[in-house]
Amino acid sequence: ALAAALLTVLLQLLRQWRGLPAPVVEGLLLSPLSAWVALLVQFLGTVIGVFSSRYLHGEPGQGRYMGRLAGVLAGVHVLLLADHWLILILAWAWVGHALHGLLCFYPDRPFAQLAAHKKRVSDRLADLLLLAAAAGAWQATGSGNLSAALDQAARQGAGPGLTLAAVALAAAVIVRTAHVPLQGWLLQVMEAPTPVSALLHAGVVNLGGFVLIRFAPLLEAVPAARALLVVFGLASALLAAFAMLTRISIKVRLAWSTVAQMGFMVMECGLGLYQMAALHLLGHSLYKAHHFLAASEVVAHTRQQMLSAASAVRRGSLLAAPLLSLAVVWAVTVAVQAGLHGLGPQPLLAAGGWPVWWSALLALAWAPLLWLAAGAQRLADTARALLTGTAMLAFLAALASLGHALPLGLDDRPHTGLGWLALAGMAAMYLGLAALQWQRGVWTARPTRPCARAGRPCWPR
Repeated sequence: ALAAALLTVLLQLLRQWRGLPAPVVEGLLLSPLSAWVALLVQFLGTVIGVFSSRYLHGEPGQGRYMGRLAGVLAGVHVLLLADHWLILILAWAWVGHALHGLLCFYPDRPFAQLAAHKKRVSDRLADLLLLAAAAGAWQATGSGNLSAALDQAARQGAGPGLTLAAVALAAAVIVRTAHVPLQGWLLQVMEAPTPVSALLHAGVVNLGGFVLIRFAPLLEAVPAARALLVVFGLASALLAAFAMLTRISIKVRLAWSTVAQMGFMVMECGLGLYQMAALHLLGHSLYKAHHFLAASEVVAHTRQQMLSAASAVRRGSLLAAPLLSLAVVWAVTVAVQAGLHGLGPQPLLAAGGWPVWWSALLALAWAPLLWLAAGAQRLADTARALLTGTAMLAFLAALASLGHALPLGLDDRPHTGLGWLALAGMAAMYLGLAALQWQRGVWTARPTRPCARAGRPCWPR
């Protein structure tokens, strides 16, 4: 499957270079994005399969495990190529069915059975919403073809049927991607083997982002659907980002991190930043797969951070970091865009074509890279830390700008009103994190300090 996916990407690039039309298969559609995501899925599936062969060596159900793993990868591949509502719904339902067997790999664990049951209930709710979306689109276009619905929405706008389809589709993705208040099942599936968690968090959950990008023309025609995505995505990102800080289990912290990342990805789709959402999808899949498969190293790194005497942050850097981060993001994006396309008629304030609020949102997200440790006494150490953080931030901004220029066939259509709402939410998140770091310096200076760990009180020593 990995070899076939790689061949598909090569043929897609050759077709674009030669200017040849896309192959037409009834019910299926091969786009540049689906080809790249399919290559990513099969690559991660190969890595997880090789890891699982060692991780589960000697387990009596290893053959059953590999069969379920192949079933999940096959269902995901079909979903990426789906151009018909029935194929999309059946493929997504099959992915959930095959994954259920992996989540219940140890049938004697009651919490694994409970979490798998909760996920199955969420999947059935999402299936009902997808059926409602399919019914609305079918009534409006007289066909179950996805391309027909997207073309009609782009040319004629959305009538009642397509409006229902867009809102129901957005709600289905919110349910599938474990947004607030339905995030519980994603946090309770940790009883499954670690490679199953890697498959779930790095691949299966990200399918919601791909589906939203696929339906971009329909979302553009229905502002209510976009607003729904921004509100739920922002709320999930805010809640998960702070809840992650109170968890003491590494896998549970990674699960909350996935909820936050899904919130950001859905919010990006609601804001009309589809190219950025696609890059987020690709990057998050690789990042989260690595973190789960290297969970033991994450435990050691986290303990080292918690025991470090220099973990407190210098208070002045909490206020200066967002301003410096914004300056670096703006300068790097303008430079990269000027090198790729020239400045052209776009104003410099827009950072090479990006909206001002999006540049500020990225700056707030990356500002913690410029926080300075309070334990650093020498000026040379402070300067080194500042230069390192600035270099990392500049690299991320350049990478995002270059990735934004990739030929994925996606057109961004930013929504200014929702963008400022997202920026306000991101500012609130940064202020909350800064307040926690500010108080950490106060707490570490006291002989006793109250705290909260996983919802339980930590009594003063």
